[in-house]
Amino acid sequence: MNAQVLMLSSSRVGTEDYLQHALPMLNNFLPEITELLFIPFAGVSVSWDDYTTKVQEALPDYQIKGIHQFSNASQALETAQAIVVGGGNTFNLLNELYQQNLLETVKKHVSQGTPYVGWSAGSNICGNSIRTTNDMPIIQPPSFDALNLVPFQLNPHYTDYQPPGHNGETRAQRIEEFCILNPMMPVIGIREGSALLLQGDSLVLKGELDGVAFEGISQSVIKPDQNLSMYLEL
Repeated sequence: MNAQVLMLSSSRVGTEDYLQHALPMLNNFLPEITELLFIPFAGVSVSWDDYTTKVQEALPDYQIKGIHQFSNASQALETAQAIVVGGGNTFNLLNELYQQNLLETVKKHVSQGTPYVGWSAGSNICGNSIRTTNDMPIIQPPSFDALNLVPFQLNPHYTDYQPPGHNGETRAQRIEEFCILNPMMPVIGIREGSALLLQGDSLVLKGELDGVAFEGISQSVIKPDQNLSMYLEL
C-alpha cells in the first residue's frame, strides 16, 4: 500500500486558532498540493457548507472544496489532489460514508497514493474500526469497521487528566476495557497537538508530546519521531 496519511489528534491545541498548530505539518505533508477535497460529514451542529468555509478560512493557502457540493462524490474523489476529513462526531462521519457508498472509494484512492489528512474523527476512521472513539454514538452506522489504513485502533484527544472529584473512568481505563476484550488489537493514543504520519511502510509520531500504546494489559510510551512501523505488520 502506497498510502500517505497524516492523522492529527485535534483541530486545536489550547487557545490557539483553528488548525494553527497543524499548518507546519500540513505544509510539509502537502508541498505540491493546492486543492483539498474536504469531507465535512462529522459536522452535526454546523452545516457542511459552514464547516467547509471554516476550514477554508483556516487554510487560506489552499483551495477547499466540500465533497457534498459535487453532484458526483465518487468522481470528485477520483480527481482529488488530496482528501481532508474534519472532526466532529465519528459515528455520523462513518454512517454518511456508508450511506453514500464512499468508504471503499476513499480507501481505494488513499491506498493508491492520494494524500489523506484527518483530525479527530477524521483520524479515528483511519484505524481498524471506530470502537475506541471518545464520541457519543448519536447514530448507528451499518458497521463500526473503518478505513483500516492502519491495522490498529486510534484514540485522538488522548489525555491522562482526571478532574478533581470526578469518579468516572479515566481514558486509559476505558481503553484497557477494550484491550481486555480485544487483546490482539493495539490502541495508540495521540495527544492534542500530535499526529501519526503514515508514509508507505513508515509510521512515526509527530509533534512534541509523547503518545501511549496499549497492547493487552500493557502500556508503553511512544516518543516523537519514534519508529512505529511494527504496528503496520499486524
